Amino acid sequence: MSAYRLSRRTALLSGAAAGLGAGLGAGLGALAFVDAPILSPVVATAHGRVQGRVQGDGVHVFKGVRYGAPPTGAGRFKPPQAPAAWASIQPAFAYGAPAMQMATGGSAAPMTELSVAIAGFFSTASDVAIDNEDCLFLNVWTQRTGAQHRRPVMVWLHGGGYAYGSGGWPVYDGANLARRGDVVVVTINHRLNAFGYLYLAELMGGDYAASGNAGMLDIVLALQWVRDNIAAFGGDPGNVTIFGESGGGSKVSHLLAMPQAQGLFHKAIIQSGAGVTGAPADQATDLARDILRELNIAPGDAAALQAAPADAIVAASQTAMGRLPPDRSFRGLSPVVDGGVLPRDPFEPDAPAMSGDIPVMIGSNKDEMSIFNASAPWWGRLSDEQAVAQTRAIGGPNADGLLAALRAQHPDYSPTYLFNAAQSALFFHGPTHTLAERKAAQRRAPVYVYYLMWETPAAGGLFKCPHALDLPLMFDNVEIARALLGDGDAPQRVADQMASAWIAFATTGNPNTAAIPTWPAYDARRRATMVFDAEPRVENDPIRAVREAIT
Repeated sequence: MSAYRLSRRTALLSGAAAGLGAGLGAGLGALAFVDAPILSPVVATAHGRVQGRVQGDGVHVFKGVRYGAPPTGAGRFKPPQAPAAWASIQPAFAYGAPAMQMATGGSAAPMTELSVAIAGFFSTASDVAIDNEDCLFLNVWTQRTGAQHRRPVMVWLHGGGYAYGSGGWPVYDGANLARRGDVVVVTINHRLNAFGYLYLAELMGGDYAASGNAGMLDIVLALQWVRDNIAAFGGDPGNVTIFGESGGGSKVSHLLAMPQAQGLFHKAIIQSGAGVTGAPADQATDLARDILRELNIAPGDAAALQAAPADAIVAASQTAMGRLPPDRSFRGLSPVVDGGVLPRDPFEPDAPAMSGDIPVMIGSNKDEMSIFNASAPWWGRLSDEQAVAQTRAIGGPNADGLLAALRAQHPDYSPTYLFNAAQSALFFHGPTHTLAERKAAQRRAPVYVYYLMWETPAAGGLFKCPHALDLPLMFDNVEIARALLGDGDAPQRVADQMASAWIAFATTGNPNTAAIPTWPAYDARRRATMVFDAEPRVENDPIRAVREAIT
């Protein structure tokens, strides 16, 4: 069963369970087994009034607030539109539908029980509707509503590449951040995969000129909603930080180069997802043509495209993506350098001038790829010769130098972990430093670089310091992520460091806080880097030999 079908089946089962629970609640309500939820104050937005709930910790939560009209029918693949106004008070109690989801082939763990546990917080929350094209919803966590408060705003862009994911994943719950730092946290859903990034300008005409970046324009619309409405939720529209991990980090990178996003945010955090380049328009057109061919839709037949079932579009995209060569498959359906919405590559050949005054924080995790590779047939079985051969296959002429640097940095790593480290360096660490160097070279706003080195003891230390380990730490959501973080107090100590630094940066544009040593801005001479570990420290160029081998 495909991943997007599985996600729908899971959602339907969750919905059925919720319906059963509601029925039992209605029948047994007089017994009052649980306290009635505390309703938040009614908040007036530009489109109508909404009402959320107040959690036991006092945080006000508004889920599933609509920020855009359904991008369906004639609106499919086109820029989003503002929603129609509503007259009655809309309940904001449940997450809105996630976008249509597409599998990427990634795997989280080789053990079934651990896979299920991890999926519990990197998956769709139980109160989310089935994945749907009608997905333009956002969520808000705040300690107090009302325009008199004016607290820093943190707008989260979810991971999952550009293929899947949701702002409603449990690990993204913003309550702990909102309470710890008195900030307002916003998470959003937006169009993904073909619905957000199918470039049809050359195949369907001018009405589809922006189709290759429709998902990015959804994010712009959400940021406009924040600008126009967040004050009523206690936030400061003049102090907005965008932050994201993996695909979300890449989205942040692209927003820094998008004219329509300028002025809508004031600081940016990029986690394990430096987006240096976008998809070339010619390659994006070739992929779109192949997808249309799978759908038996001729170029120019917009009516057929509007009428095609959403599931069929996802399936056709999955098939066409499977035929891409390895050097293009990593891009897939992603933001397109179309000369309009995205005029240029975000950080190639240099940092975009339009966002030169935006402070940036950026970093990566030591063993990023282990969470993807741990279930591969070769995991734990590579010989030295095989590790060298596989690294040469992806690293080109720099492969031998990279392996030598990695052996020196990690003398205890087996061939499997060395190859995993080579992938991590090529796909994550290298782009992180490239982006940081180019941002620092502008000398207009600071860039702060971090490197997460703390290793999780979960699964006997299998993953070391994998991709996404930062999420429950900087969101301060340790307890729901024990399956990934392990037992003991070490995870919370690292979370205290990271969450505090994220909040400080969102508040002032400087991540320094009493929870960590003094963290200098990054420059090409010193390359000061905050190392998050059981004991945080600042190191100058901590992976110098690796960096020099790949950048």
